[in-house]
Amino acid sequence: MEKEQKYEEAFARLQAIVRKLENDECDIDEIAVQLKEAQRLIKFCKDKLTKTEAEILKIRSEQD
Repeated sequence: MEKEQKYEEAFARLQAIVRKLENDECDIDEIAVQLKEAQRLIKFCKDKLTKTEAEILKIRSEQD
């Protein structure tokens, strides 16, 4: 069973991929793999932020 990924972990992994790509640390075969992982991580982070924002707005509206 895979543990739920945390936003901070996903964002840190995304930053590491960007650093590797910017510093030309990926060979040609690894670039596509890294870009696919980065795409998945961006979607995960975006979805997490959207969900968190919705939860905050719901909580705030319940307090009014």
